[in-house]
Amino acid sequence: MGSCRLRVLTKWVGAVRGRYGEDAGYREVISLAIPLVLSSGAWAIQHFVDRMFLTWYSPEAVAAATPAGILNYALMSVFIGTAGYVSTFVAQYYGAQRYDRIGPSVWQGVYVAVVGGVAMLLFVPAARPLFAFAGHDPLVQQYEVEYFRILCLGAFPPIASSALSGFFLGIGRTVPVMVVNLVETAANLLLDYLLIFGKAGFPEMGIRGAAWATVAAGTLALLIYFVLIARAENARECCSLSGWRFEPELFRRLIQFGFPSGMQFFLDVAGFTAFVMLVGRLGTIELAATNIAFNINTIAFQPMIGFGIAVSVLVGQRLGENRPELAERSVWSAFHLTFAYMASVAALYVLVPDLFLAPFAAGSDAGRFEMIRQTTKVLLRFVALYSLFDTMNIVFASAIKGAGDTRFVLRMIVLASCLLFVLPTYVLIVRLGKGIYAAWTVASIYVIALGMSFLLRFLLGAWKQMRVIEGATASVPPALPETPTLELEM
Repeated sequence: MGSCRLRVLTKWVGAVRGRYGEDAGYREVISLAIPLVLSSGAWAIQHFVDRMFLTWYSPEAVAAATPAGILNYALMSVFIGTAGYVSTFVAQYYGAQRYDRIGPSVWQGVYVAVVGGVAMLLFVPAARPLFAFAGHDPLVQQYEVEYFRILCLGAFPPIASSALSGFFLGIGRTVPVMVVNLVETAANLLLDYLLIFGKAGFPEMGIRGAAWATVAAGTLALLIYFVLIARAENARECCSLSGWRFEPELFRRLIQFGFPSGMQFFLDVAGFTAFVMLVGRLGTIELAATNIAFNINTIAFQPMIGFGIAVSVLVGQRLGENRPELAERSVWSAFHLTFAYMASVAALYVLVPDLFLAPFAAGSDAGRFEMIRQTTKVLLRFVALYSLFDTMNIVFASAIKGAGDTRFVLRMIVLASCLLFVLPTYVLIVRLGKGIYAAWTVASIYVIALGMSFLLRFLLGAWKQMRVIEGATASVPPALPETPTLELEM
């Protein structure tokens, strides 16, 4: 029996080693994904510490930040998803060696950001009635309105940054994106501390300070992206400056493929926004516990977003080369890596939940936090279950979106969000008077259903024939170093 197990283990280790170094293997995925993982992790840390500071400031502040922040992001995500889909255009143009089309693609995304920034201003006067409808405690409502309005005023920078980052993502240069995100995170955390608590001569602004810190850091990130893209090498090879003109046909195709992606982000985030709003009707304890559970999951799960972006880029580049078999192999390599990671984290959620709760408890009132702690520990068991299927959601949805299959993703989000998530949560909480655990059961079913649907769509293989760039793409030699080298600097 022992020798049989040893042979199986030896064979498994050999298979892993073999897949590591080959085309579309683990090494290729990891090398592209690690800077994105660090970028996503930086954002998760920023989000986590922001909520931790607000927990220390007051339970009402942290209870308000997530509903207001999610609602703001849900509205912005239509434009962020559309502008960010530039990365797929860039990846496919890069794979097809049509470098002169990269800059114009990015600029069409900037024009989407202009529209989005103006549109978000329209929600500023609507903030108070929106949160009054949610029915949260009066002080929580006041904080929600303040936080939401400031984030809406600063909407243009994050939308434009999603387009400009697509330049580097599409060509597979992920280090600049990592550097910008790390700088943005450092700036946000410093400003969070100074403005929330009123340190170093700054006024104590509480939740308003957290919002202004986010806006200031996002503006800094946008300025850095513009400087990097304007470098001479980028301008010469990819027309990053000369491609500034509005191109109606290219803009139309970005909207055609990118808008469903943006709507998918919107409906996905909007579904969770509605969920949080409905949970808020149960009370401040339930709302705070839900917010903390989501934030704990974010700190562990956000690096998975980096692998999702890497999957979209690799699929786009390989399809641009007309090599769908390598695109498929890249996706499975990414799934192996991400599932192993998320399974480990899920085990920690169940076995040592207090490890994740300790930072929230550190600066809060022990008596008030104890009920939140007990509720959150139970919610982390739900997170442990659905996070495994959320891995499938991220990887396989990213794969088919990297090919251009964005309409299917949108349709699934619409159906699942309405029929499996928001409506059942409303019925359970508002009509039947059920509690928080019934609501979280619905959330888990929703994530599981989405993960299975995207896996099935990927297995059916229609995405292999899809392209977002115009015209037929010719095959290119299998080794990218044989193509003209782009000396693109940060």
